[in-house]
Amino acid sequence: MKYSDITKLKHLAQDKISRTANPAVVRNSTIFFKSMQELLKQEKLVTKGSKVNFHEYGRAGSQTTIALQNFIAELEQAHSTFLTPTGFGAVALAIISICRPGDEIVVTDAVYAPTRMITSKLLKEFNVKTHFYNPDNFKSLESKINIKTKMIFVENPGSNTFEFQDLEKIIKLAKKKNIVTALDNTWGTPFFIKPLKLGFDMSISSGTKYLSGHSDVMLGSLSVNKKVYDKVRFCNKLLGYRASPDDAYLVLRGLRTLDVRLKKHEENTKKIINFLKKENKIKEILYPHKKGTQNYENWKKYYSGSSGLFSVIIYSKNKNSVLKFINSLRLFGIGQSWGGFESLVLYQSQTIQRIYKKYIKANHHIVRFHVGLEDTKDLILDLKKSLRKIK
Repeated sequence: MKYSDITKLKHLAQDKISRTANPAVVRNSTIFFKSMQELLKQEKLVTKGSKVNFHEYGRAGSQTTIALQNFIAELEQAHSTFLTPTGFGAVALAIISICRPGDEIVVTDAVYAPTRMITSKLLKEFNVKTHFYNPDNFKSLESKINIKTKMIFVENPGSNTFEFQDLEKIIKLAKKKNIVTALDNTWGTPFFIKPLKLGFDMSISSGTKYLSGHSDVMLGSLSVNKKVYDKVRFCNKLLGYRASPDDAYLVLRGLRTLDVRLKKHEENTKKIINFLKKENKIKEILYPHKKGTQNYENWKKYYSGSSGLFSVIIYSKNKNSVLKFINSLRLFGIGQSWGGFESLVLYQSQTIQRIYKKYIKANHHIVRFHVGLEDTKDLILDLKKSLRKIK
């Protein structure tokens, strides 16, 4: 019988042996076998890529990490899911599994800063060339494709500037040219969109954020289809990636309430945006809220909901007053990451690197918000008081 994702979140990974709602935390390095024959048989199964209930060596994981892999694979509708120690680790694994010396990779210009670094800096040292395309213009992507292109790397929406792309166009182009596609889906999560079902080869999510939901975990997931599975498995084994079983357990526990939390984040964010729309100090809100815009239409076409992360553009000739606005907020913590229960704020203008500078203009300040699970009346009052600081 097929169940909805809401039901799956509550019932997947129940431990049938201990009869508990969540699996036990299993920490291991050495794994014991009854005989050499059993060990060799297990090694052969693992080498072949067969799905197993335990590994031959702890570096590959434990029953706890396997439970999380299977859980996320079910949500993603993936052939398999690999876990990494951080969200960015999943990005690196995806890219390194595919790109080889002499290859080229095409990456959205609105990509996460560390992803930009690994593609434009590190890959360059291994003779892999990176092209960045304009996420607002599909022809920009088309023009970067050539016979050497092995991967198209998409982040949707764009990091900090929240451009939503027409994903089916990208997939159609990639399949025609036999190019591997990867989507960083941390903003949307597999609850709001399933990239592999759509046609992507790889779906990346930072378990650090919404999947765990409590700002106390570092973990990433890379879900793949059968086409790229062997390449990723080979690379993953040689790199020695392993997620902590303790963090895997916390993500498993966090996933139980993913649907409830995301719906509340979405509800709260809409209330905050409705307030900010009326503030003349806010020049633009970077979030799919305006009907008829390209971002809204592409969001509506592919997503069943929206999360709590967005940016605003504040026009001011006085940067210090914008920083005073941020510093005076009491309920929006100043800190990296997002996806937890608490609200956050960051001044992002100085961190954004772009070739296509649509939002990079003099006196335009990009401030990123994550709306948490607090009472929105309190959040709005906090914003209202602090906005007075902007000159």
